[in-house]
Amino acid sequence: MKTLYLDCFAGIAGDMFIGALLNLVPDAKILTEALRKIPALGQEEYELVIERTAKNGIAGINFDVHLHEHHHHDEHEHEHHHHRHLSDIEAMITQSELPPRVKVASLRAFSILAEAEAHVHGTTPDKIHFHEVGAVDSIIDIVGAYVLVDALGWPRVLCSPVNVGSGTVECAHGILPVPAPATERLLQGVPVCSAGSPMERTTPTGALLVKTLAAGFCSLPAGKILAAGFGLGNRESEDMPNVLRVLLMDSGASEEREGLVQEKIALLECNIDDMNPQDYEPVIEALFSDGALDVWTENIAMKKSRPGVKFCCLAKPEDTVRFSRAILEGTTSQGVRIGELDRLRLHWELEEAATSLGKIHVKATRLDGEVLRRIPEYEDVKRVAHERGISMYEARRLIMPEIQP
Repeated sequence: MKTLYLDCFAGIAGDMFIGALLNLVPDAKILTEALRKIPALGQEEYELVIERTAKNGIAGINFDVHLHEHHHHDEHEHEHHHHRHLSDIEAMITQSELPPRVKVASLRAFSILAEAEAHVHGTTPDKIHFHEVGAVDSIIDIVGAYVLVDALGWPRVLCSPVNVGSGTVECAHGILPVPAPATERLLQGVPVCSAGSPMERTTPTGALLVKTLAAGFCSLPAGKILAAGFGLGNRESEDMPNVLRVLLMDSGASEEREGLVQEKIALLECNIDDMNPQDYEPVIEALFSDGALDVWTENIAMKKSRPGVKFCCLAKPEDTVRFSRAILEGTTSQGVRIGELDRLRLHWELEEAATSLGKIHVKATRLDGEVLRRIPEYEDVKRVAHERGISMYEARRLIMPEIQP
């Protein structure tokens, strides 16, 4: 599985994100040509600056938008030029010739951004107008970001905790502490930290991209690094360069050893001696339906030989925090132990097989490319046995010879 890892050790901004991703795509034309597909975004309004350069000795791409100021005599027209409402921006995106998935992602992002701004200003999203450096900047950063993610084939995005910086930031409404209110609103539910000399390290656009793209937050995931790049910001910070690093990785099935898939998985477990055994089932079901790899309980003896239960869950490493929360909310445990394991497993895929009892799903496992065995899915066997009024044993006896390699 392709994974894009955002290393926000020094924060994230829209221009840093685009700069970083431009290292991973074959040609910057992908971005410039896509932005021309928004006819309402007149090319006379902006100029894109894309330069390979270095910051604090770190080579990367600096992406910047230079806006062309128009001096209109008509004050109203000047006003309109700089203040675009959410509905104006939505119309521009909807009427563009951008790929459908880029349109959907951009529209969703702008509605989330408008909601955050409205919350900060105590108004409603439809009344928000984008005026910070004009809507043009926001449109280019947000749409441009999804254009590049689209060019990479929409990989799964994982993200480090986000460094928001510290100190104060000058807003239209005076001096406020970092993170600025809209940034803080957008980062709710996202792990944040603060490091380096005082400055705003994460902007609202950067926070928005993390919020809309990241499937999970973790330290560097396991996998092969395929490509990497730095996006350079335009702030000066000696102790921690104003850069964003992105890594394109092939994760999960990272390596093959003698025909087996090697991968990292997390084991979450806790010891419990004060819970009604009937109450485990809903927690187990919730974890399975949320994508846990396996969930089980083991009988153990605890202090003073009290009988207890060890509650165990196997998960993908990036899901550990989410599943730990679910375990702590659903059981009486006060804590969860987390271990990272290496797993070697067979390749497998789910196939649909036509049998004399009807269509069923079959898990086919392979070793060195050869099918090792095909096992019918339990729920399907149960269903066809019930439909025919026969036992599970009888249903299996009929199905097994028909599905073997």
